[in-house]
Amino acid sequence: MAGKVKLTVACGDYEIVRALKEGAVEADGLELVMLTDMGPRERHWRMARKAEFDVCEANVGAYFMERDQGAPLTAIPVFLHRRFRHGFLFVSAAAGIRAPKDLIGRQVGGTNFQPASNIWMRGILQDEYGLPHRQVTWVVERSEDVAFMPPKDLRIEMIAPGKKLDLMLAEGEIPAMLSPELPRLFRAGDKRIVRLFPDYKDLELAYFRRTGIFP
Repeated sequence: MAGKVKLTVACGDYEIVRALKEGAVEADGLELVMLTDMGPRERHWRMARKAEFDVCEANVGAYFMERDQGAPLTAIPVFLHRRFRHGFLFVSAAAGIRAPKDLIGRQVGGTNFQPASNIWMRGILQDEYGLPHRQVTWVVERSEDVAFMPPKDLRIEMIAPGKKLDLMLAEGEIPAMLSPELPRLFRAGDKRIVRLFPDYKDLELAYFRRTGIFP
């Protein structure tokens, strides 16, 4: 009898994969080595830059960029982590931003350009709220997982070394920020940072009922 095929699988430590990780469920013909102790940044970087894993959770934007550059990858339509994103657009309380269109011609921070959460929110802001993503300057604090050359009309700027986007937002240096997670200062209760959509849960529910989309 042929031995099992051994595959490394890098993904988040989600409840949905825990049975595989703990051995309660086995995949026929496969020995899965579950690597769940990395954060998304490390996992995505190591896969995009070094192809270190046989199977890796990745966001669809980075996947399409890699495929466009000739990477020998195949996507599996299994979604381990999904989350509505209206609650992850933050603004400076002093910036006077009342609606997404107020950000036209302004700077908006983001960890980097490629996270799936940011891709979703840029699309929602453009399609639902009339904020074209190419009429914003996207300010990022780290390099992209998949290197790419932006089109000339897409403005992406790197912040200075040592700076932090959430502090820049709190101090009014940038008016808004997209974030895959809740910003550190917001979690700490800093009142200088607020959600653009305080009623985000109602908006997310209405969005799902209208579109059927669960990001």
